[in-house]
Amino acid sequence: MHAQQQNALALGGGAVLGAAHVGVLRALDELHISIAMISGTSIGAFIASLFAFGKCWQEIREIALGLDWFDLSGPVLSQYGLLSNRKFGDIVNHLLGHKNMEDASIPLFMVATDIGTGKEVVLRKGDVASAVMASSCIPGVFRPVEYRGALLVDGVLVENVPVSPLLACDGARVICVDLFGRHAFKKPENIVGLLLNAFYSTITNTTAIQIGKADLCITPDLSAFSLVDTSRVSDIMDIGYRDAYSALSVWLEQANTGRKLD
Repeated sequence: MHAQQQNALALGGGAVLGAAHVGVLRALDELHISIAMISGTSIGAFIASLFAFGKCWQEIREIALGLDWFDLSGPVLSQYGLLSNRKFGDIVNHLLGHKNMEDASIPLFMVATDIGTGKEVVLRKGDVASAVMASSCIPGVFRPVEYRGALLVDGVLVENVPVSPLLACDGARVICVDLFGRHAFKKPENIVGLLLNAFYSTITNTTAIQIGKADLCITPDLSAFSLVDTSRVSDIMDIGYRDAYSALSVWLEQANTGRKLD
């Protein structure tokens, strides 16, 4: 790979499947592939924020293993949603301190949706915790996050794998992680599973188009896992690592020999 070329990483949303991102970060580290900028949507925004502020994959793994994935919200009286994901923001502040995105070690981007206009909002500056909350705010479930007069909700609605903010950075090789590239949706066992299936199944076709300009798309085989089963977080990380290491190894070989991926 040419020394002057930088690598950028886009981490997609996918609820509990987001644990696979930790395995991807491990593979990148072991293959000595440095990341100069990072973007994230939903759970990908959370992982991206930790990485951008200097957390290594081992630290992020411990955080993910200790995370109570479904205690990230609390009741709220609002006409816009039954719950608030303020707890998620509190976790970010606890882990990183009260930080602004522009203070990150590397450029950090998060994608949210302006629910008033339906348009994509790329967050580059301001409070990290609020940005993570906005990017992961499932509409109708969580109260939208107010940001500069707009009501922001989950970026999944507009760009689940946030490649576009990184494409604007000239010369960067874009690596993206699509958690649904090989995922098989299963019959939901509860209302949370039903909502998540409905939410994520609508965006798979759009995502396939949006990630077409990335230099490499990593699609871990997460077909054996549920969006809501937190008991297998460690297994999801391992699959993310295995599949990312394989894909990245081939990519490096192709780049070093000047051949293109088939």
